[in-house]
Amino acid sequence: MSLHVHLVPTLADVAVGATVVVDGAEAHHAVAVRRLAVGERVLLTDGAGRLAEGEVTATGKARLDVEVREVSAVPEPVPHVVVVQALPKGDRGELAVEVLTEIGVARIVPWAAARSVAVWRGERADKSLARWRATAREAAKQSRRAWFPEVSPLASTAEAVRLVAEAPLALVLHEEAAAPLPTDVPDRVVLVVGPEGGLAPEELAAFEEAGARTVRLGSEVLRTSTAGLAAVSALLSRTPRWG
Repeated sequence: MSLHVHLVPTLADVAVGATVVVDGAEAHHAVAVRRLAVGERVLLTDGAGRLAEGEVTATGKARLDVEVREVSAVPEPVPHVVVVQALPKGDRGELAVEVLTEIGVARIVPWAAARSVAVWRGERADKSLARWRATAREAAKQSRRAWFPEVSPLASTAEAVRLVAEAPLALVLHEEAAAPLPTDVPDRVVLVVGPEGGLAPEELAAFEEAGARTVRLGSEVLRTSTAGLAAVSALLSRTPRWG
């Protein structure tokens, strides 16, 4: 049976025999919802590559004490995949974040594309970003990731273009493209996923001018919430990470 995973702020300098205190909402969920009890084993992570397996030695209303039995460090996975995700409508944004996290992307950048149906402004932008980050955090724990993905603040098209220009390989998914996904994948990739209404011509031109390759996945047209998952899966299958 897989151990429950809990996120802590840091595991730096934590050694075998130390006691790590999990508190706040994370501990409340463990104790009140999952009903973890003294003597059970859990897996702690700081989301930055360090893991600590240990045994619960005490519980409280919003507190969990874990005595560390084993510590490990996991190298950051390569390739480092960044997905620029146009804002989907409704709750499909959280779906996109969930599956991209589970598949192993390193960074998710919400993008306000010209044809995005959803709009993030003011208080709604703050709440939407918080939901995306919470979704990524829970999906990372569920998929037992040692490295949690970064969910960036909302990006403009100009900011997305700069990400593309800085990448050794940048790909833009487009249903009218002729080129397939490349077979050679470098250590860092930026993937742009457009909105339900498709990329505006000026957006596509800007990405291509910045050095992006326009590619297609096949004859089927996927939703924006699942296209990233399909593309990243195909890319990772071409790397030793999935070898």
